Amino acid sequence: MPTEREWQISPIVPDSVMHNTKALSNLQTLTASIFGAAAGILGLESYSGFLFYFVFTLLTTVLFYAVRVAPTSLDAGYGMLDTSRYFRTKYEFWAGGLFSGLAGYILTWTLFYGLVRA
Repeated sequence: MPTEREWQISPIVPDSVMHNTKALSNLQTLTASIFGAAAGILGLESYSGFLFYFVFTLLTTVLFYAVRVAPTSLDAGYGMLDTSRYFRTKYEFWAGGLFSGLAGYILTWTLFYGLVRA
């Protein structure tokens, strides 16, 4: 069990960081499936479908940052685009979900494309 001095030196609670990471991962997985359905319904193929995924996944991450992370981080004196208050690394926040939701995106993309175009 960490002591009071250790909390003062490193105030980031690992359980909270894991919870934040899991919440972001769940959001990105859910939106990947929704984006896959949208891409399939729109009939996107090849590079345009992958570009659709990457653009909207980055947009989702930026919106999550703007709504949940930025207001409290900036008030606490952290720099712009700094997520170290809530996440372990910047990569984990900004790019971690790009590839974790890709399989679900492709699955729903091809499913809805087949249902609509068949």
